[in-house]
Amino acid sequence: MDTGAALTTPPEQQRPGRPSRKGGGRPAPAAGAGRRKREFTVRRGLVIAAFMAPAVVFVAVFTYYPMVAGGQMAFRHWNLADLTDRSFVGLDNFTAIFHDPLWGTVLSNTAVWVVASIVPQLVIGFALALWLRRRFRFRGLYQALIFFPWAISGFLIGILFRWMFNSEFGVVNDLLQKAGLIDEPIAWLADPKFAMTAIIIANIWYGVTFFTIMLLAALQSIPDEIYEAAALDGSGKVRTLFQITIPYIRTTLTLTVLLRVIWIFNFPDLIYGVTGGGPNNETHIVTTWMINITQQGDYGKASALGLLMVAGLFVFSLFYLMATREKKEAKS
Repeated sequence: MDTGAALTTPPEQQRPGRPSRKGGGRPAPAAGAGRRKREFTVRRGLVIAAFMAPAVVFVAVFTYYPMVAGGQMAFRHWNLADLTDRSFVGLDNFTAIFHDPLWGTVLSNTAVWVVASIVPQLVIGFALALWLRRRFRFRGLYQALIFFPWAISGFLIGILFRWMFNSEFGVVNDLLQKAGLIDEPIAWLADPKFAMTAIIIANIWYGVTFFTIMLLAALQSIPDEIYEAAALDGSGKVRTLFQITIPYIRTTLTLTVLLRVIWIFNFPDLIYGVTGGGPNNETHIVTTWMINITQQGDYGKASALGLLMVAGLFVFSLFYLMATREKKEAKS
């Protein structure tokens, strides 16, 4: 063997089957690796798009299209009494809402309906969540009983409470008379002074469950070590509540209150089941009034009221989130 020839032969020619490692670099990737990776990415994207397509089509057809169609109806004369006239009327439908005698009553009823429902729901639901976080006998049974109302239809709950508040044979008047709190039955659903109170009580009973479920899930995520450390430091129950528990679940509290306000604002089921907006339209909120206008055939006016609802909820959500964010940043 000619060792001199072997020594003078270039390294890349000595072993034709192995790439050169001159300079310590690694072998260059195959030319088709990048192309195969791009093809895999494209195929994966197509598969994801195929799975998402039915949901996108469903949302587009049943959500966004009705929103666009209803939005343009708000600026047209769209009444079932005369379907031949669908002319553009501009802001006339909005003007008709603002000049309607019921507009002021509906706005005040909506504000009372939301505030008087959300505050007791939050307080009672938070208290129940704190109670259910503790370990005690039959806790699972109590949770099932508390969570059960959330599985019932709001309209069905409204019918149940309509019978309960019936002035002649309702259980509410019967219990109040037996307790000696009233002398004669109260016309809960026929008197405007008591009708709004009756539906708010029904809504509080129905909505407490939502706060209990959400806040209990948030409370169970708090580590027990934090409470043990607070107890060793001599922190009392009130101080622990306001300095540990509430700050720890502040995000959940914020989102829960925001969602519940939006749902209560858009919750006509219970009112229709209890009072139907009566007596004499005194318990109408914005959503029930919109349904009432739709039943009268004035789709243009109802669509305009729907746009006002969306705008109001958007502004409320924006300011609410900004306020809670600024408060959180100030404390941090």
